[in-house]
Amino acid sequence: MIDLHLAAKHCLDATDPAEKLRLTHAAWQALQAGELRADPSSPPPEPIGAPGRPERPLLVPSRQVPQRGLGTPEGRVALVHAVAHIEFNAINLAWDAVYRFRGKPDAYYRDWASCANDEARHFAMLSERLAELGHAYGDFDAHNGLWEMAEKTAHHDTARMALVPRVLEARGLDVTPGMIERLRSVGDDRTIEILEVILREEVAHVAAGTRWYRHCCERDGVDPRDTFLDLLRDYMGRTLRGPFNRPARLEAGFDEEELDRLTSLALTG
Repeated sequence: MIDLHLAAKHCLDATDPAEKLRLTHAAWQALQAGELRADPSSPPPEPIGAPGRPERPLLVPSRQVPQRGLGTPEGRVALVHAVAHIEFNAINLAWDAVYRFRGKPDAYYRDWASCANDEARHFAMLSERLAELGHAYGDFDAHNGLWEMAEKTAHHDTARMALVPRVLEARGLDVTPGMIERLRSVGDDRTIEILEVILREEVAHVAAGTRWYRHCCERDGVDPRDTFLDLLRDYMGRTLRGPFNRPARLEAGFDEEELDRLTSLALTG
């Protein structure tokens, strides 16, 4: 039996995308086969730092990432690259959830290892699409917002489960349908096909975040709705963007009252 926490660390540390994908798929297969398990005697996690990533893309503040319309070929390539960057980060986020937070039920580790495997497959599909469009991952600048939130919540499992899957990743549920419609208007069926797969599977990933967020709240004896708003205030100043894809978020474990409260806070401009 090999320690799952150690395997997660190897996946996190891999800098070459192809190697990160290979290690991720291998770890997931080993977990399914019963060859990996979280070891209570595993060394404690190291302080969080930058995960393994290639030298490119260059990471810049989000406001410096150019906004390109989808009406041009370059704009569509930039969109595919931006989504690929999100999925690459999501591999690391899922493995950090496995590596960093100890003493969880086996189902917790299985959920996040499964998410890492899905995100790796999504990244592979998007990388293939970039190649079809004459580009590669790293050709455009990107920002580091997802991982910055992972660093902020490294000490607090409740905050991590609340704010990474249920805020930052859930934003994909809100914006992807609009991307698909705009791509349909320019006939990019291949990219649409990939985004539809990602949208469908990301619902389950956000649902995992909801499930384990509520598990943390139950453990600590706190109200999940009030605590979620408190965490938004403490970590993000409640600067939440809407509108929300209510059907997808309901499927991912949000409830109507929670969404009503979030809608009242959200910026819709």
